[in-house]
Amino acid sequence: MTGIPPRSGRVPRPAVLVVDMVRAYTEPDGPFALPDPGPALAGCGALVDAARAGGHPVVWAVVRYPADLADGGLFVRKVPARAVFAEGATGDWGAIAPPLTPVPGETVVVRRYASAFLGTALAPALATAGVATLVVCGVPTSGCVRASAADARAAGFRPLVVRDACTDRTVGLHEGNLADIAATCADVVDLGEALARLSG
Repeated sequence: MTGIPPRSGRVPRPAVLVVDMVRAYTEPDGPFALPDPGPALAGCGALVDAARAGGHPVVWAVVRYPADLADGGLFVRKVPARAVFAEGATGDWGAIAPPLTPVPGETVVVRRYASAFLGTALAPALATAGVATLVVCGVPTSGCVRASAADARAAGFRPLVVRDACTDRTVGLHEGNLADIAATCADVVDLGEALARLSG
């Protein structure tokens, strides 16, 4: 596949999905600490503010497990450090990273796996709210952001992944996955374009 991937067109009835922007990734001593989460965190905040100002839904996706990790399946076995998201785990690493915080009326999707759609009621909730386009931000680009964007497309939504409101362990990993996301399942846009579309 060569050239610039085609865009999906207009951005009707958007919502913002914030994926895993939690302390485990943003704190320097977090178990999944990213090298420079600040710009992506600020980008997520700007998208959330724009969505709220425009009257668009904001959805937060986080990982939670019971204390015994019984619902974690092979996902937890592959990455045992995910036990930090279990009920009663020390450190509160699963808390949404400040200064971000959901407000009353915003949906918090609790999931067990990478995609915000797998095993959750996110798709029917978005459909009921009249959402057609999902503006995706968060971390990591190569994991939960990518999985959520792919499943959003499969569920019939138009995903937009915001380049500078996501990040990963390395720049190469981030950029390589964005290129593949753009080629296969979502429009990749910069923050300014996303904000303009939310306000427009």
